[in-house]
Amino acid sequence: MHSEETVDVVLIGGGIMSATLASLLSRLQPDWSIRVYERLGEVAQESSNPWNNAGTGHAALCELNYMPEGKDGKVDPAKAISINEQFQVSRQYWAHLVATGALPEPNRFINTTPHMTFVHGKANIDYLKRRYAALKDQPLFPGMEYSESIEQIGAWTPLLAKQRNARQRVAATRIEAGTDVDFGALTKFLLEDVERRGGEVHTNHQVTWLKRQKDGMWRLKLRHLVGGTPKVVNARFVFVGAGGGALALLQHSGIPEIKGFGGFPISGQFLRTTNPKLVAQHQAKVYGKAAVGAPPMSVPHLDTRVVDGQTALLFGPYAGFTPKFLKTSTWFDLPFSIRLHNIGTMLGVAFKNFDLVKYLVSELLAGRDKKLRALREFMPTAKADDWELITAGQRVQVMKHEDGKGGVLQFGTEVITGADGSIAGLLGASPGASTAAPIMLDVLKRCFPERMASWEPTLREMIPSYGRTLNDDPAAAEASLAETARVLQLQA
Repeated sequence: MHSEETVDVVLIGGGIMSATLASLLSRLQPDWSIRVYERLGEVAQESSNPWNNAGTGHAALCELNYMPEGKDGKVDPAKAISINEQFQVSRQYWAHLVATGALPEPNRFINTTPHMTFVHGKANIDYLKRRYAALKDQPLFPGMEYSESIEQIGAWTPLLAKQRNARQRVAATRIEAGTDVDFGALTKFLLEDVERRGGEVHTNHQVTWLKRQKDGMWRLKLRHLVGGTPKVVNARFVFVGAGGGALALLQHSGIPEIKGFGGFPISGQFLRTTNPKLVAQHQAKVYGKAAVGAPPMSVPHLDTRVVDGQTALLFGPYAGFTPKFLKTSTWFDLPFSIRLHNIGTMLGVAFKNFDLVKYLVSELLAGRDKKLRALREFMPTAKADDWELITAGQRVQVMKHEDGKGGVLQFGTEVITGADGSIAGLLGASPGASTAAPIMLDVLKRCFPERMASWEPTLREMIPSYGRTLNDDPAAAEASLAETARVLQLQA
């Protein structure tokens, strides 16, 4: 026998995206019934888990891939500013939830951690200097510092400087007011608040089938993975926030908007240490420059991480390959994702990205010694015994067809919505979690355009900069940064 119910909203997947959308909808439309279904035994165990992601509050303060050098040598800050703007929306929303008691003490999910970029070699130093010049006076990048002095860089974070070759030319930028975010903890807190507001979160529930009915409702079949009764749920709106599992579910839904989309899975590993002597000498997230052909998510970085109150250092990621789309899924994810409508896209991407293939092969063949050599480019004194190798989360890069370009590998996130707005899903990776709030606002605009006017007063209360950009208004940017820092107990 199946149990059956009808609800307003079903969110598939218990990660930061579903949690953020559920949180927003529970405030904008408190009379709606909301159900979150997660196939694992706990929420936030895939990409949102703190050890499965970099945990960076992605504000483009240190990530070079958001500000690539053009063929003409120019460095355009537009994308970096856009990413920062999006992160400020998330920060404002979190600050509102803390101020109203919906989230607990902010240091349980966000902490001040300086963001740095570190490079060596003449060409990279020249690029970093031009990047610094383009960003230092932008209102959302206050306090950015630049140095080519190893003494100064060592004062910022000693592990970068100790026993480094004095003849090596290096440079770094630093913004003291960066952040480290535990998205696993944040996801759990958001969903706990959703439950307090009347929503329901069901773990160990896997959506096995979904189809749009003639009356516009979505009919979903769910399997209880620990022996419970199967369910049938009818929903007026469905959001697929299942990370690497989203592509298969959207394909299964039959919406034409998913045609032409494919996914390229990339796995990864990190080196981690909790040695208190090392942790005490490195209070920063330090990003370098990606290897030729490497995807942006593989940019090397040496990070301070705070997870469950314990501080650790993380270095990586070391990219790898597996056909799995999720850390806990099957080896058939990639082959089963191939359809007649996306095989041309996928083949086109393969032909255009030989550098990526070469990079992945080299990473797969890399032994522990090579991994340690990469770490020693950041930390010359690194010792093997201090570091353990952990497996990071799976990421699925979006492959899609673009007119005039054919198959394109997209490094970012992609919102897919059905024509009638009754279903939406999210594909892709970075900047992902850090920009969950603005991404979910985009979902609301695309799926509920008729309700946005009535929701706007509440949105402006929760997100003061809603509908405008901060970087174009220095006074507003300064005020917003200061206020969210105060509420979230961060460095201003």
